[in-house]
Amino acid sequence: MNLRGRNKVSPEFSMSSMTDIVFLLLVFFLLTSPAITPDALDLILPKAKGKTSNQQNLSVSITKDLDIYVNKERVLPNNLESFIKSELSGVEEPTIILRAEEGVPIEEAVSVMDIANRNKYKIVLAVRPN
Repeated sequence: MNLRGRNKVSPEFSMSSMTDIVFLLLVFFLLTSPAITPDALDLILPKAKGKTSNQQNLSVSITKDLDIYVNKERVLPNNLESFIKSELSGVEEPTIILRAEEGVPIEEAVSVMDIANRNKYKIVLAVRPN
């Protein structure tokens, strides 16, 4: 007497639907990641722990080639102080975000900090999260 059933359930399943979803998520994140910081230059910042929650009024970026940018606009070092003053005129509690790329000599960052100190501007050093 043969009592075995003819309808066997196969334990296999198709992974194609899951790979489609993963691929769509990958494409979504690749397309939206540049939109996170639209007004920032692509710099490799030094690492540090901690966060700041200050409102940014002005961004000063220093590249490895010692080019200085204020809000994506290139500025010569001897015109930097006057340019910052004109940008922050009339701003209540002005704040400068200093974004110095990894490997920039400390003298360049200190010169921007000195400008902020002379003009009573608050300055924050931007870093990569650790």
